[in-house]
Amino acid sequence: MTNAGKNLGKLYLVPAPLDFGCKQEAALESVMPMGTVQAAANITHWICENAKTTRAYLKRIDASCPLSAPIQSQVITELPREVHKKGDHQGGFDAKPLLAMAMQGHDMGLVSEAGMPAVADPGSSVVRAAHDLGIQVVALVGPVSLLLALASSGMNGQNFAFVGYLPQDAQERSRRIKELELLAHKTGQTQLFIETPYRNAPLWSALVQTLQGNTRLAFSSGITLPDAAHRSAAVQHWRKLAAGQLPDGLNNQTPAVFAIGN
Repeated sequence: MTNAGKNLGKLYLVPAPLDFGCKQEAALESVMPMGTVQAAANITHWICENAKTTRAYLKRIDASCPLSAPIQSQVITELPREVHKKGDHQGGFDAKPLLAMAMQGHDMGLVSEAGMPAVADPGSSVVRAAHDLGIQVVALVGPVSLLLALASSGMNGQNFAFVGYLPQDAQERSRRIKELELLAHKTGQTQLFIETPYRNAPLWSALVQTLQGNTRLAFSSGITLPDAAHRSAAVQHWRKLAAGQLPDGLNNQTPAVFAIGN
């Protein structure tokens, strides 16, 4: 769709620090380019997952670069509950109404709880809607946990896939792990996935028990934080740990990205 002659706003994809839910926060200036912080400080209309955490993020931005408008006057719109529950990556949700202010000429920011919006987080429906409405999309530079974990894994960075969350049911999870391992060995494609922190331990146990000994298994935990951990080794190495023991750097409180491959 074209909107020639209309004074449309832009949709900025604003990355957030990766410390959401962690006990400590990274210094904003150490993980976010100043250009990104300055661009975010100029935005006054937002689409987000959670208004409360977005306000908290705006306070961090304000401490580094004064906001163009007080937080109290920022217009913050949350994505609908069904987007959080079912996701919006496959289509089916019409986000055009959320971009009404951009159609009136206001720049808008799309932000998630951590990392880049619309990547392993809701928001792709908003980006699709912006393109369909002729609104310019601007992706700002910032931390993306999946790519940082991939680069730190020592695995194939030329051919990789992010497969989201693995099943919670033990049998289905083991079956999925075997499928991903077969794909990794057959194609050389690194398989990346995530889990909610409190399920890190059972997932790790399932990976070590199910994967072949020569398969490489890596994790990145607390990415960009001072105590970040990036570990990568063959499964046979991880099996040397005592039963039920997590490797140093992996726990049930800190977000992590997992990878398997050759």
